[in-house]
Amino acid sequence: MGFIAIYCMYNYAFLCIILSFYSSFATPSKEYVGRENPLTFAARITERLGGAKIYLKREDLNHTGSHKINNVIGQILLAKRMGAKRVIAETGAGQHGVATATACAMFGIDCIIYMGEEDTRRQALNVFRMELLGAKVVPVSKGQGRLKDAVDEALNDLVENYKNTFYLLGSAVGPHPYPSIVKHFQSVISEESKRQIFEKEGRLPDVVIACVGGGSNAIGAFAHYIDEPNVRLIGVEPEKAATLTKGVPAVLHGFKCLVLLDEDGNPQPTYSIAAGLDYPGIGPEHSHLKVSGRAEYYTVTNEEVLEAFQVLSRTEGIIPALESAHAVAYAMKLARTLDQDKIIIVNISGRGDKDVEQVFRMLNQA
Repeated sequence: MGFIAIYCMYNYAFLCIILSFYSSFATPSKEYVGRENPLTFAARITERLGGAKIYLKREDLNHTGSHKINNVIGQILLAKRMGAKRVIAETGAGQHGVATATACAMFGIDCIIYMGEEDTRRQALNVFRMELLGAKVVPVSKGQGRLKDAVDEALNDLVENYKNTFYLLGSAVGPHPYPSIVKHFQSVISEESKRQIFEKEGRLPDVVIACVGGGSNAIGAFAHYIDEPNVRLIGVEPEKAATLTKGVPAVLHGFKCLVLLDEDGNPQPTYSIAAGLDYPGIGPEHSHLKVSGRAEYYTVTNEEVLEAFQVLSRTEGIIPALESAHAVAYAMKLARTLDQDKIIIVNISGRGDKDVEQVFRMLNQA
């Protein structure tokens, strides 16, 4: 693993130099992904809540339907630079898997996606999308059959096949330099939103809110505001997968972070109605932001998430991913407590097509 990390670091540094001078990343980001995406004023939900103005950063409008493609396009160029013959990835909700399968189809690289068996059932539509794009989806039955177990299997594959394989990690986790790579490519979210909010309001937002699982969309949404002390950064976790709220320092998947541990010191089983947030660890930079006090992290319940999912759909005509609905749920609570001259940016990390059937079942069982 040490050799892999060193080789990856070298090529990442080389790629950053290339990207500084050429359009190899900018062109597909604009013409294939569809950047930049809008910062939308949520007028009706703002009026309904009667407090702070709410703006939505629309990562759901990207090609493939989420923020995941931002990082995937960058890393697939890195994989090409390294001469990889096959790309592997983990996925929870399937959005990273779909984005990876899409990029591999675009560049003609073999693609294998590891996905927890439980998640393949919850996200059957995304499994079909990945297969339609030419990827091989490998269900992982060990453990809980969820995201952590998919990461385990992807790492096992990498160790066995490192000579011809690139692991395209989807979140801001794993050994260095993966968290830095993911942050680099996801920081376009806050780079754009910072410019866009100045164009619309003439100033910075008061609060930026994003959901947190492994932390990729949140670190992208936070990146260009971290050095702006007057901007509150808020990450929102599932109540039963609250790593930053309840975790302790430990090592998971080759990196040190806050981790949910059981009484035996093993990663604790987690659960979220949003498969993409179902992970017992968190990116190391989020752990630092939590411990340093620069960012705040809170939890919301499944009931609050389902309410936010419906409210945003009915008031703004935007069906968010269940992951994104966590951020919307907390924004709804916070906005009511703030004055009307305050500004909140909520990162809508993905669209909810993949979740509609699940929400339908949950609402009809209630």
